[in-house]
Amino acid sequence: MTYSPTPRTTPTRYRERARYDRDTVHGIIDEAVICHLGYLHGERPVVLPTTHARRGETLYLHGSTGGGPVLAAAAAPEGLPVCVTITLVDGLVLARSAMHHSMNYRSVVVLGAARLVTDRAEKLGALAALVDHVAPGRSAETRPPNDRELAATAVLALDLVEVSAKVRSGGPVDDPEDLALPHWAGVVPLAVSAAPAEPADDLDPGTALPAYLAPYRRR
Repeated sequence: MTYSPTPRTTPTRYRERARYDRDTVHGIIDEAVICHLGYLHGERPVVLPTTHARRGETLYLHGSTGGGPVLAAAAAPEGLPVCVTITLVDGLVLARSAMHHSMNYRSVVVLGAARLVTDRAEKLGALAALVDHVAPGRSAETRPPNDRELAATAVLALDLVEVSAKVRSGGPVDDPEDLALPHWAGVVPLAVSAAPAEPADDLDPGTALPAYLAPYRRR
């Protein structure tokens, strides 16, 4: 299954790196810890980092009831036009020439109209998904939000319709005339890794470390 390309999701450069299959898109969304939400605040563009979670073909974005994008979405009956970007950096690509330095990366761009989640059941499900996105299974081992906390927290929902991924992998691509230059070329792989979990100072010593934190890994 694939997403249908649109003029807005078709790259103008390096079109061969574009991906529209759901497995690639979902994998990037699910692995990333944060995303960036872009929208117009009046005539001023704003881009904000936030947390996200995917449930099927809906992307949920965490927010505050007093936050700019939430207030803008609440005032937009047909949804708030947004652009959400997600990027994973897999390596630094060092070439013999400065021009051909690059990065290995996986990225996703989602365009559409975000709506404010007002249904209580959907909101609770989305908030649980946001917690589980950080650590799968975590929502079942925490106290759910009470009415006051629920009122202070907002969730935006964005359907995954106009979506594209872009992937760069492999080594440097130097010009043939530069291959004999005496400069090191190659890839420095990068990955997210976690140190051992550190318990809170006031944690009951008898509280066991959850299995999903020993060790912690991103999907």
